[in-house]
Amino acid sequence: MRQSESRSWNSRFSYFMIGILLPALLCVVAMSNANPPTKRTGVRAPGSAATTTPLDNRGFKGRFSIPVECGYMLFLPRDYGRDKARKWPLILFLHGAGERGNDLEKVKIHGIPLVAEKNPDFPFIVVAPQCPADGWWSNNVLIALLDDIQKRYQTDPDRVYLTGLSMGGFGTWTLATEYPGRFAAIAPICGGGNALLAWRLRNIPIWAFHGAKDKVVPVALSENMVKAVNASGGNARLTVYPNATHNSWTRTYDTPDLYAWFLAQKR
Repeated sequence: MRQSESRSWNSRFSYFMIGILLPALLCVVAMSNANPPTKRTGVRAPGSAATTTPLDNRGFKGRFSIPVECGYMLFLPRDYGRDKARKWPLILFLHGAGERGNDLEKVKIHGIPLVAEKNPDFPFIVVAPQCPADGWWSNNVLIALLDDIQKRYQTDPDRVYLTGLSMGGFGTWTLATEYPGRFAAIAPICGGGNALLAWRLRNIPIWAFHGAKDKVVPVALSENMVKAVNASGGNARLTVYPNATHNSWTRTYDTPDLYAWFLAQKR
Protein backbone atom coordinates (compact mmCIF):
# COMPACT_ATOMS: atom_id res chain seq x y z
CA MET A 1 0.00 0.00 0.00
CA ARG A 2 1.33 3.43 -0.90
CA GLN A 3 0.64 6.68 0.91
CA SER A 4 1.16 10.03 -0.86
CA GLU A 5 2.72 12.96 0.92
CA SER A 6 0.25 15.49 2.32
CA ARG A 7 0.43 19.00 3.63
CA SER A 8 1.74 19.65 7.12
CA TRP A 9 -0.56 20.39 10.04
CA ASN A 10 -1.02 24.09 10.66
CA SER A 11 -1.46 23.95 14.38
CA ARG A 12 0.41 24.62 17.62
CA PHE A 13 0.27 23.76 21.29
CA SER A 14 -0.43 26.24 24.00
CA TYR A 15 2.43 25.14 26.21
CA PHE A 16 4.50 22.21 27.33
CA MET A 17 5.72 20.89 30.66
CA ILE A 18 8.66 18.69 31.38
CA GLY A 19 8.78 16.26 34.29
CA ILE A 20 10.29 12.97 35.43
CA LEU A 21 9.10 9.48 36.07
CA LEU A 22 9.90 7.16 38.92
CA PRO A 23 10.37 3.49 37.99
CA ALA A 24 7.54 1.05 37.51
CA LEU A 25 5.38 0.36 40.59
CA LEU A 26 7.31 3.08 42.46
CA CYS A 27 6.19 5.79 40.08
CA VAL A 28 5.33 9.10 41.74
CA VAL A 29 4.45 12.48 40.40
CA ALA A 30 7.04 14.60 38.73
CA MET A 31 4.59 17.09 37.32
CA SER A 32 2.50 19.85 38.89
CA ASN A 33 -1.19 20.38 38.18
CA ALA A 34 -2.62 21.06 34.74
CA ASN A 35 -2.17 24.82 34.99
CA PRO A 36 1.23 26.33 34.16
CA PRO A 37 3.28 26.64 37.37
CA THR A 38 4.22 30.13 38.41
CA LYS A 39 7.08 29.21 40.74
CA ARG A 40 9.72 26.56 41.16
CA THR A 41 8.05 23.28 41.92
CA GLY A 42 9.42 19.92 42.92
CA VAL A 43 8.63 16.61 44.57
CA ARG A 44 10.83 14.54 46.83
CA ALA A 45 11.21 10.78 47.00
CA PRO A 46 12.42 9.07 50.18
CA GLY A 47 16.19 9.03 50.26
CA SER A 48 16.63 11.24 47.22
CA ALA A 49 17.34 14.90 46.64
CA ALA A 50 14.84 16.56 44.32
CA THR A 51 15.99 19.57 42.33
CA THR A 52 14.15 21.73 39.84
CA THR A 53 15.09 24.58 37.54
CA PRO A 54 12.70 27.00 35.85
CA LEU A 55 12.16 26.29 32.17
CA ASP A 56 10.26 29.49 31.43
CA ASN A 57 6.91 30.90 32.52
CA ARG A 58 5.15 27.86 31.10
CA GLY A 59 6.82 24.88 32.75
CA PHE A 60 9.79 23.40 34.54
CA LYS A 61 12.45 20.74 34.43
CA GLY A 62 12.96 18.32 37.28
CA ARG A 63 15.33 15.48 38.19
CA PHE A 64 15.59 12.89 40.95
CA SER A 65 18.42 10.73 42.15
CA ILE A 66 16.65 7.37 42.08
CA PRO A 67 17.40 3.81 40.85
CA VAL A 68 15.75 4.39 37.47
CA GLU A 69 15.23 7.79 35.88
CA CYS A 70 13.29 8.67 32.77
CA GLY A 71 12.62 12.22 31.66
CA TYR A 72 9.59 13.08 29.58
CA MET A 73 7.88 15.95 27.84
CA LEU A 74 4.17 16.57 28.20
CA PHE A 75 2.27 18.69 25.69
CA LEU A 76 -1.24 19.90 26.44
CA PRO A 77 -3.68 21.25 23.81
CA ARG A 78 -4.35 24.96 23.74
CA ASP A 79 -7.89 24.51 25.06
CA TYR A 80 -6.94 21.98 27.71
CA GLY A 81 -8.55 22.73 31.06
CA ARG A 82 -11.27 25.08 29.82
CA ASP A 83 -13.88 22.34 30.08
CA LYS A 84 -13.21 20.29 33.21
CA ALA A 85 -15.45 17.49 31.96
CA ARG A 86 -13.75 17.09 28.59
CA LYS A 87 -11.60 14.01 28.08
CA TRP A 88 -8.77 14.33 25.57
CA PRO A 89 -7.18 11.68 23.35
CA LEU A 90 -3.58 10.89 24.25
CA ILE A 91 -0.58 9.90 22.12
CA LEU A 92 2.40 8.13 23.71
CA PHE A 93 5.39 8.79 21.45
CA LEU A 94 8.65 6.79 21.53
CA HIS A 95 11.73 8.36 19.93
CA GLY A 96 14.61 6.67 18.13
CA ALA A 97 18.08 5.66 19.36
CA GLY A 98 19.63 9.00 18.42
CA GLU A 99 17.50 10.92 20.92
CA ARG A 100 18.50 8.93 24.02
CA GLY A 101 20.22 10.64 26.92
CA ASN A 102 19.36 13.29 29.51
CA ASP A 103 18.76 16.31 27.27
CA LEU A 104 15.00 16.52 26.86
CA GLU A 105 15.31 18.98 23.99
CA LYS A 106 16.46 16.05 21.85
CA VAL A 107 13.00 14.49 22.18
CA LYS A 108 11.65 17.30 19.97
CA ILE A 109 14.02 16.66 17.07
CA HIS A 110 11.66 14.30 15.25
CA GLY A 111 8.13 13.04 15.36
CA ILE A 112 5.02 13.93 17.32
CA PRO A 113 6.68 16.39 19.77
CA LEU A 114 8.02 18.42 16.83
CA VAL A 115 4.56 18.46 15.22
CA ALA A 116 2.88 19.30 18.53
CA GLU A 117 5.14 22.24 19.32
CA LYS A 118 4.86 23.82 15.88
CA ASN A 119 1.19 23.40 15.12
CA PRO A 120 -1.96 24.97 16.63
CA ASP A 121 -5.08 23.13 17.69
CA PHE A 122 -3.39 19.73 17.72
CA PRO A 123 -6.20 17.73 19.34
CA PHE A 124 -4.12 15.38 21.50
CA ILE A 125 -2.32 15.32 24.80
CA VAL A 126 1.18 14.10 23.94
CA VAL A 127 3.58 12.39 26.34
CA ALA A 128 7.08 11.80 24.99
CA PRO A 129 9.51 10.02 27.35
CA GLN A 130 13.27 9.96 26.86
CA CYS A 131 15.18 6.69 27.01
CA PRO A 132 18.44 6.80 29.00
CA ALA A 133 21.71 6.85 27.07
CA ASP A 134 22.73 3.40 25.85
CA GLY A 135 19.42 2.03 27.13
CA TRP A 136 16.33 0.49 25.56
CA TRP A 137 12.64 1.09 26.12
CA SER A 138 11.35 -0.50 29.33
CA ASN A 139 7.74 -1.65 29.16
CA ASN A 140 7.42 -1.35 32.93
CA VAL A 141 8.58 2.26 32.97
CA LEU A 142 6.45 3.22 29.98
CA ILE A 143 3.27 1.72 31.38
CA ALA A 144 3.92 3.37 34.76
CA LEU A 145 4.30 6.72 33.02
CA LEU A 146 1.09 6.13 31.10
CA ASP A 147 -0.74 5.24 34.32
CA ASP A 148 0.47 8.42 36.00
CA ILE A 149 -0.46 10.71 33.11
CA GLN A 150 -3.91 9.18 32.79
CA LYS A 151 -4.47 9.61 36.51
CA ARG A 152 -3.43 13.25 36.58
CA TYR A 153 -4.78 14.66 33.33
CA GLN A 154 -8.11 14.74 31.53
CA THR A 155 -7.41 11.82 29.20
CA ASP A 156 -9.91 9.56 27.47
CA PRO A 157 -8.97 5.98 28.41
CA ASP A 158 -10.62 4.69 25.24
CA ARG A 159 -8.53 6.93 22.96
CA VAL A 160 -4.93 6.23 23.91
CA TYR A 161 -2.62 5.83 20.91
CA LEU A 162 0.94 4.57 20.65
CA THR A 163 3.52 5.40 18.01
CA GLY A 164 7.29 5.55 17.63
CA LEU A 165 10.10 5.59 15.10
CA SER A 166 13.07 3.26 14.61
CA MET A 167 14.00 2.13 18.14
CA GLY A 168 10.64 3.62 19.11
CA GLY A 169 9.01 1.58 16.34
CA PHE A 170 10.38 -1.56 17.96
CA GLY A 171 9.22 -0.20 21.31
CA THR A 172 5.74 0.37 19.92
CA TRP A 173 5.37 -3.21 18.71
CA THR A 174 6.78 -4.56 21.98
CA LEU A 175 4.75 -2.42 24.40
CA ALA A 176 1.50 -3.08 22.53
CA THR A 177 2.24 -6.81 22.47
CA GLU A 178 2.66 -6.88 26.25
CA TYR A 179 -0.24 -4.51 27.00
CA PRO A 180 -2.67 -4.98 24.09
CA GLY A 181 -5.67 -3.80 26.11
CA ARG A 182 -4.28 -0.34 26.78
CA PHE A 183 -4.28 1.13 23.29
CA ALA A 184 -6.98 2.10 20.82
CA ALA A 185 -4.51 1.98 17.90
CA ILE A 186 -0.78 1.88 17.21
CA ALA A 187 1.41 3.28 14.42
CA PRO A 188 4.93 1.78 14.45
CA ILE A 189 7.41 3.36 12.02
CA CYS A 190 10.44 1.49 10.64
CA GLY A 191 10.40 -1.02 13.49
CA GLY A 192 9.78 -4.68 14.09
CA GLY A 193 8.49 -7.09 16.69
CA ASN A 194 8.01 -10.70 17.67
CA ALA A 195 5.85 -12.28 14.98
CA LEU A 196 5.24 -15.33 17.20
CA LEU A 197 3.31 -13.08 19.59
CA ALA A 198 1.50 -11.10 16.89
CA TRP A 199 -1.76 -12.86 17.72
CA ARG A 200 -1.91 -10.70 20.84
CA LEU A 201 -2.36 -7.65 18.60
CA ARG A 202 -5.31 -8.99 16.64
CA ASN A 203 -7.79 -6.64 18.34
CA ILE A 204 -5.76 -3.44 17.88
CA PRO A 205 -6.01 -1.37 14.67
CA ILE A 206 -2.46 -1.03 13.33
CA TRP A 207 -1.01 1.23 10.67
CA ALA A 208 2.69 0.61 10.12
CA PHE A 209 5.08 2.64 7.96
CA HIS A 210 8.45 1.87 6.40
CA GLY A 211 10.83 2.98 3.67
CA ALA A 212 11.43 0.45 0.90
CA LYS A 213 15.14 1.38 0.77
CA ASP A 214 15.73 1.32 4.52
CA LYS A 215 19.16 -0.26 5.13
CA VAL A 216 19.09 0.30 8.91
CA VAL A 217 15.86 -1.57 9.65
CA PRO A 218 14.80 -3.80 6.74
CA VAL A 219 11.24 -3.30 5.54
CA ALA A 220 10.73 -7.05 5.90
CA LEU A 221 10.49 -6.57 9.68
CA SER A 222 7.36 -4.46 9.31
CA GLU A 223 6.01 -6.74 6.58
CA ASN A 224 6.42 -9.81 8.77
CA MET A 225 4.59 -8.24 11.71
CA VAL A 226 1.70 -6.99 9.58
CA LYS A 227 1.33 -10.38 7.90
CA ALA A 228 1.41 -12.19 11.24
CA VAL A 229 -1.21 -9.91 12.79
CA ASN A 230 -3.55 -10.30 9.84
CA ALA A 231 -3.00 -14.07 9.75
CA SER A 232 -4.28 -14.08 13.34
CA GLY A 233 -7.47 -12.28 12.33
CA GLY A 234 -6.19 -8.80 13.09
CA ASN A 235 -6.50 -5.45 11.36
CA ALA A 236 -3.06 -4.24 10.29
CA ARG A 237 -1.93 -2.33 7.24
CA LEU A 238 1.45 -1.18 6.00
CA THR A 239 2.41 1.89 4.02
CA VAL A 240 5.74 1.49 2.22
CA TYR A 241 7.35 4.58 0.74
CA PRO A 242 9.10 3.30 -2.41
CA ASN A 243 11.94 5.85 -2.41
CA ALA A 244 12.40 6.36 1.33
CA THR A 245 15.40 5.10 3.26
CA HIS A 246 15.44 4.99 7.07
CA ASN A 247 13.66 8.31 7.56
CA SER A 248 10.10 7.30 6.86
CA TRP A 249 8.84 9.21 9.89
CA THR A 250 8.95 12.81 8.65
CA ARG A 251 6.54 12.08 5.84
CA THR A 252 4.35 9.98 8.12
CA TYR A 253 4.02 12.50 10.93
CA ASP A 254 3.41 15.33 8.46
CA THR A 255 0.39 13.47 7.07
CA PRO A 256 -2.97 14.63 8.52
CA ASP A 257 -4.53 11.29 7.57
CA LEU A 258 -2.61 9.60 10.39
CA TYR A 259 -4.20 11.79 13.06
CA ALA A 260 -7.66 11.48 11.52
CA TRP A 261 -7.19 7.71 11.57
CA PHE A 262 -6.13 7.79 15.21
CA LEU A 263 -9.23 9.77 16.19
CA ALA A 264 -11.46 7.30 14.36
CA GLN A 265 -10.23 4.45 16.57
CA LYS A 266 -11.61 3.72 20.03
CA ARG A 267 -10.78 0.92 22.38
